[in-house]
This record gives sequence, C-alpha cells and structure tokens, in this order.
Amino acid sequence: MGCGSCSTTKNGVPQGCGNKGHCSSGSCNKKNTYDWFTDLDLNDPMHFKYVEVSFKKGANKSFYINENPVDFITGDLVVVEAKGGYDVGRISLSGELVRAQMKKKRVDTTVVQEKIVRIANHRDIEKLEEGRKLERDTMIRGRAIARTLNIEMKLGDVIYRGDKRKATFYYTANGRIDFRELVRNYAKEFKVKVEMRQIGARQESALIGGVGACGRELCCSTWLSDFQSVSTSAARYQNISINQSKLSGQCGRLKCCLNYELDTYMDALEDFPKKADYIHTEVGKAQLIKIDIFKRLMYYSYILERGRSPIVALPVNRVKEIIRLNKQGDKPHEMVDRDDYGEMIEEEITFAADEMNEVIELPNVKKRGKGNRNQGKNSKGQSRSNRSRNSRNKNQSKSSGKNSNGKGNYRKKKSSGPKSGNVSNSNNKQNKKDK
Repeated sequence: MGCGSCSTTKNGVPQGCGNKGHCSSGSCNKKNTYDWFTDLDLNDPMHFKYVEVSFKKGANKSFYINENPVDFITGDLVVVEAKGGYDVGRISLSGELVRAQMKKKRVDTTVVQEKIVRIANHRDIEKLEEGRKLERDTMIRGRAIARTLNIEMKLGDVIYRGDKRKATFYYTANGRIDFRELVRNYAKEFKVKVEMRQIGARQESALIGGVGACGRELCCSTWLSDFQSVSTSAARYQNISINQSKLSGQCGRLKCCLNYELDTYMDALEDFPKKADYIHTEVGKAQLIKIDIFKRLMYYSYILERGRSPIVALPVNRVKEIIRLNKQGDKPHEMVDRDDYGEMIEEEITFAADEMNEVIELPNVKKRGKGNRNQGKNSKGQSRSNRSRNSRNKNQSKSSGKNSNGKGNYRKKKSSGPKSGNVSNSNNKQNKKDK
C-alpha cells in the first residue's frame, strides 16, 4: 500500500517512500498509532522510559525499556534484547502515549524487562532483510513437511527474528496438536530454533491481511486490536437478512463491523413497543410485517382468510395508542386515524422515460461480420428460389400452349370431316350420271 506522498513508476504502481514500513502518514504500517505529541513541539522534562517497538511492519508489537530517551526517538530502527539473542525493530511510539497504550492493553511496567541496546547498523539491516526473504520459502516447505506427517494444521505465516537464529511458526488448528516430531523436523530442515504459536482464524486474517467486501483493507490488519464476540443477534437487531455468505468475513467468522453500529440501533429500538406483533381493530386482526428503525415506522397488514391486505405504515406513537386501547378492551375503527389519511396519499410515480419529449435519431450504421454474411446467404437463396419459380412458370406455360393447339386441330378435323365427305358423295353422283 502506498500513501499519497509516495512516488509512482511509469505504469502507475506506487514506488514507496523507502522508509521501511514507517512513513509519515502511517499508512504503510499495520495498526499504527499517530503520535500527535510530536507536532506540538513540547519539551517533556520527565520522559517516560518505555517505548513501543513494532516488528515486520506492525505485525507484532512489544514494549521495551528506553534508558536514554534522548538518544532514541520515534521512527528509529533499533536493536532490542531477546531471549537467546537480539531482534531488530522500529520505535513506533514514545512518550506519554506509551503510558496510555500500556494502560489500554493492561501491561504493567514491572513485566517489561527487555531493553533497547543500540541503533541498528547496516549489517543488522542486511541480516533482517535476508530473514524476510527466507520466510515465504520456509512457510511453503513447512506446509509440505506437516502434510507428510499427516498433521491437521494450517501454517499461516513464519517470522524470522532479526539475528536469524529463531523462527516463529503461526498456525491454526481445530484442537490441540502433538507437534513434537514436527518441531524436530523443522529444526533439522531450517537449522534454527523453532517456536510454534497457535492462533485463531481472526488472528490469521489479521496477520496475513486482505481486502474486505467494502473495498478497504481488513480492519483487523490495519487498526482493530481487540476482537469482540459477534453473534447473529447483532444482524437481527439491524434488520439484516441472515445470509452466511454475506455476513462472513475473510476469516470465515461473522464480520466484526456488525458491532460498529449496534449500539445506535439498540438505542433507537428502546422507544419501540415490546409486544406489538399483533394489534386488533374493528376491521380485524393486523400482523406486524417489518419495521423501519430510523424512520420510526411499523408496517402492519390485516390477516384475511386468503392472503393478506395491503401493508400500512404506522408511526410508533399510533401503534402505542392502539396497544393501549387493546389492553383496555377497546378497538379503534381502523389502524390509521382519519386525520392521518391526507398524509398517506401516495404520490404519483414518474419515470425518467415519461419526461423525455425529444426524439433521438440514431445514425444508420451498416452491420458487419456475421450479419452481412447471413444477409448474403439469404439474398442468394432468394434469387435461387425466384429462378426456380420462373422456370416452373415457363414450363407450365409451354405445356398449356401444347394442350390448346391439340384441341384446336381435333376440332378442325372433326368439323372438316363431313365437308370432305359431302364433296366425295357429290362427285360420285356426277360420275354415275355421265355413265
């Protein structure tokens, strides 16, 4: 993630400020606390000797003793004491804000024993970067080893200490696991001291990070430090449908943001009547359908033999009045008072299409591609069908002409028959007379 002051490359990718996870805006560090005392330019004569040091860009934070407050300030990369070695981190908070932070996290000053040793040099930074490069390969190899041993666990992250002598493996599992053999294999494979730390699903998502359904980075990986229990009743109070896929976060649990506005909804629901599922009027019995908390409306509908009547919106005060009358044994004439009928007249719904009076002329665009090909095929098919029709018509005309000529010749022959016969008979009579 790059802040607004970070420069970008040619492709628009944030290049980063190069301050190793601690920029002035605090957006490059997980769960960073803004030190607003630094802008006041105040000299504190009584320095608080404890500081907060963050490791791996805020993935882990601890408190250390700062015996020389003048030598170390917020943002310095320092070497701190650790069990069996040392670690390298950055001072994320100092001064009186550390006192408030320790009070918030309930950390007593007597518990803090480790101290800040010195400012980290270039060799310490090089070794720290080497350990960060080994973490991904170590996690992949560690998952493969756990799979070969048939151990039901999920390895979430691996963090090397600054001196590369110790590696902490964060994993999630459904129950307790006997990983003694696994630790021996890890120590033999990676040649470091191994620490196994079991975390929950929410801690895993906070450690890995990600983007939520709202489009922002996960709250647990940026600013949320304490995890409160979330139940489905929080969704019911806010009139949210119980959909497991929409209510679950990246960790597979209910989203923590369901508790953010719960107190506001609870305060608004205090003014609503408790037992208001059914109300009685002279018209009939009405059932509560839904409520609108911030508009202070309750929607009722009469129960009929078949189905329900139209839904009517009632204000909270009117529902309280009807419930009071029902307790006294009385019933109002209808759910809505006659004086309120004028306010319930529905407004005419107008659409944007009704307001359009102008005619939009679209340009004539010739279609390309498959449309023209289909048109060409259709035109060719039509021409072929027309040709076949023409040839059929010609054949029919020829056949009809032949039939008409044949009939005419037959009639002529039939009509000429008796004439030729009469001529021959007259010739025979003349020949007889001559004889």
